[in-house]
Amino acid sequence: MLMPALVPLVAAAFLGPAAAPPIEIDYVLYDSPGSDNGSNTSLNAEYVKVVNNTTATVSLTKWTLRDTSGHVYTFPTYSLPAKGYVYIRSGKGTNSSKTLYWQQTWYVWNNTGDTAYLRDSKGTLKDTCTWNGIGSSTSC
Repeated sequence: MLMPALVPLVAAAFLGPAAAPPIEIDYVLYDSPGSDNGSNTSLNAEYVKVVNNTTATVSLTKWTLRDTSGHVYTFPTYSLPAKGYVYIRSGKGTNSSKTLYWQQTWYVWNNTGDTAYLRDSKGTLKDTCTWNGIGSSTSC
């Protein structure tokens, strides 16, 4: 017979890895290549990749992506296809089916460490991604 204190440990060993959230922050490139000169090219090399792990299209309209400093991106009218992805780039540009632009004139993500928060249109936290500044990007 297993001791009661061991039951959670044994159960956890058989659960396997946690399933990916339906919509998640997959990747963040927080330190764009080269010097941080504030050019639009450099700003757009800083991005967050959001993926849809479901088999249905999901509306991201009015969802938000934010950092710890209070920068908030609100998704425009946008639908993320089943098993699809979208990049949210920090700089200026014209939105397309695979890339949305934050329209910022300076960097959003801190190179030394930050957290990205993804919330749905009701404000419910759907995913986070935190990094400590080692390297220039992180898989979440």
